[in-house]
Amino acid sequence: MVRSGGLLTSVRDPVALKSIAVTLSINDFVAGVSATLNYENEEKSPLEAFFVFPMDEDSAVYSFEAFVDGKKIVAELQDKYQAHKRYEEALSGGYQAYLLEEDKCSRDVFCCNVGNLQPGSKVSLTLRYVQELPLEDDGALRYVLPAILNPRYHLSDGREDSNLDMKSPIVPLEELPYTLSMVATISSQLGISTIQSNCPLNPIEYTGDNKTSAQVSLAEGHKFDRDVELLIFYRKVHSPSVAVEMGMSGRPSDSLMGAPSAMVSFYPDIPEVETTTKCGEFVFLMDRSRSMNSPMSSKDKSQLRIDAAKETLILLLKSLPMGCYFNIYGFGATHEEFFPDSVMYNQETMQIAVKKVKRLLADLGGTELLTPLRKIFRKPPIPGHPLQVFVFTDGEVVETFSVIREVMFQSKKHRCFSFGIGEGASTSLIKNLARVSGGTAEFITGNDRMQSKALRSLRRSLQSVVEDVSLSWNLPPKMFAPMLSPEQTSIFRGQRLIIYSLLIGKIPKEEATGEVCLSYKLHGKSYEEKVTFSLQPKPDDNLTIHRLAAKSMIQSKDFGFKETSLMYKRDVLDISLESGVMSSFTAFVAINKELNEPIQGPLVHRDIPRPILLGAGPNRPSDGGYPKTLFCASAPVTLPPWLKGSGKCVATILMPNGTPQQRQNSQKKKCVVHTDTRPELPHLAKYDSYPQGSKEHSIAQLIYLQNADGSWDMNEDLAKILSTSLEDITAARPTEVLEPSAWATMLAVIWLHANGKELKDEWELLERKAVVWLHNNSVRGFNKLIRTANKLLKTSLSPSIFKL
Repeated sequence: MVRSGGLLTSVRDPVALKSIAVTLSINDFVAGVSATLNYENEEKSPLEAFFVFPMDEDSAVYSFEAFVDGKKIVAELQDKYQAHKRYEEALSGGYQAYLLEEDKCSRDVFCCNVGNLQPGSKVSLTLRYVQELPLEDDGALRYVLPAILNPRYHLSDGREDSNLDMKSPIVPLEELPYTLSMVATISSQLGISTIQSNCPLNPIEYTGDNKTSAQVSLAEGHKFDRDVELLIFYRKVHSPSVAVEMGMSGRPSDSLMGAPSAMVSFYPDIPEVETTTKCGEFVFLMDRSRSMNSPMSSKDKSQLRIDAAKETLILLLKSLPMGCYFNIYGFGATHEEFFPDSVMYNQETMQIAVKKVKRLLADLGGTELLTPLRKIFRKPPIPGHPLQVFVFTDGEVVETFSVIREVMFQSKKHRCFSFGIGEGASTSLIKNLARVSGGTAEFITGNDRMQSKALRSLRRSLQSVVEDVSLSWNLPPKMFAPMLSPEQTSIFRGQRLIIYSLLIGKIPKEEATGEVCLSYKLHGKSYEEKVTFSLQPKPDDNLTIHRLAAKSMIQSKDFGFKETSLMYKRDVLDISLESGVMSSFTAFVAINKELNEPIQGPLVHRDIPRPILLGAGPNRPSDGGYPKTLFCASAPVTLPPWLKGSGKCVATILMPNGTPQQRQNSQKKKCVVHTDTRPELPHLAKYDSYPQGSKEHSIAQLIYLQNADGSWDMNEDLAKILSTSLEDITAARPTEVLEPSAWATMLAVIWLHANGKELKDEWELLERKAVVWLHNNSVRGFNKLIRTANKLLKTSLSPSIFKL
């Protein structure tokens, strides 16, 4: 909605919002959230209050209601145009009105309007949503409550109707006029191992047998200086499961909300197989907007985002395979590229790139990602080297849907691996860049190490391809399982696979079971995983599984209010209105018709103030703001119009040379599964900086010294890291090792294994390069050589570390 200005409140003006109370209910892998906003008009004139409420891109908002003087007013979900019309007409007629909608430029920002709030009036607005919780590599389920929203840079042609420019005032944390409270109830038959948070919590109260349930709450005094993050660890989180939910009574038994719905969860145990081909064109896009000068976390010694990104980029460069191609772009209000075209990776080009990376600054103003992306996509492809795009940003871009649409249009040519840096990164941007291109998304917040997550994505881009993936159902006669999940063209080792399906047909009255089987092939060998489940659906008043299924369908078709095609717009509207889940084309509107007070003159407009973010302040340079259907049923079934598109699946198969090829099949559906290691990552690792002499600093220096082919040179710099002298290294070199670089490389590999075990996932790729280099250079007799090396370095490593 275009707002024609209005009075912006200062810190001294009364503010309508008094408190935010969040109630969280986590059951296994899904969360139900109820957020209540309490308003009070302490002014002498009627108010129209406006508040921006951020949440995760995957959230399915399905309910909005108001409590006014003890009376509950339930909002209706309507076509957005009609909802806006009703809201404006209600205000003109003197009624109280409430409007909740998605921002037109980002699906993870919700805008709440409270119109005609009379003097002295109090009102509580409650919005409810459900979301699927992401599973981290260390087994943690992550829930994030974005307690703040970073201002986001407006492009020169930015849309005036977006709320992302956040013109509301910025105030110090201690002067915020409203508070936040959160209570979470967690339950799972898997058993709760532990619960962690980046914010202070009150003591955890465990209930139920064998710690199957618990309650936690946010300690008083939360300052809105960071997202509230909960990490929940279950005992058997990787077990496959199927949950069946009862449909709504009174709805047709074969409809989206009337039929039982199933949520299938697999965690494929895909074997790790070393790929024989290491090729690709790797293009790294690094955010260089001024907001990247903000710290990674709230701790005083926390690295700046730009510094962490530079260290990560150098690590990625060192880990690339010989013979591939690469390029680096820095982007902000403008963009700069290291090379006119991608260059072959060798010692010379790597050294040039590393020197340039070290000089990078967060000095390019705002954040315009669309222009460099288009430039990359227009360049001719390099035969035999599929394009892999890595995007690092703190997510402060306003043209989210335009960027996502561009990446989607080019998805046959590339995959995108996206990284959201710091609190406030746009989940809508980061998740969708990966979703529409078959890549993966990572979020680096608090004490997370960017290097670990970036290297995990690089490993995924280099791993072998798993083929002939299919899902089969074993159900009673006359039962079918049409899939609701959108097409997923790639799955990676170490990732969970979630699939939504309807169960259409007559479910036996007696206790009955069904079976679902996931099968695939890797290097000609077949693998399969099965899970048996009860067909008796369980009731859920929130219809969590149904609404998450509807959300996944909406995400596959909804590319924003102005970017979605007319064909998909109708489907999105139908799914949204039937399921009650908000979309870009719908909004909730509620009207209190018991109040009909004539309005004398225009309403006073109040935007809710937001806190100064980490590293921000009035003296910080500003850039326009402050820091910122996989498988199908095997049997025919009559489907409603919005589901007809899933009667035939189209999956992308990566050919041996990395070239995407489209294949259609109406019976057995295929997609690509990429294998990957499953690293064990400490989630709240205590790495805030890399002081001189620390292990992290030494590892970083060793990485800087490595050559592109994986070897190290024997020199004083290496000797210093190894805590010895060049003379001692030279004197200890066995006569069997003719090349000094081979001896230096052996010592560097041994030192990494002895001193960097907890960071192995970061140096594993470059260490493999070193071992391959040693074998390619005919270094033999490791059993004898390692005894000499162990004596020099005072270690006790086994020769097995040099096995391929």
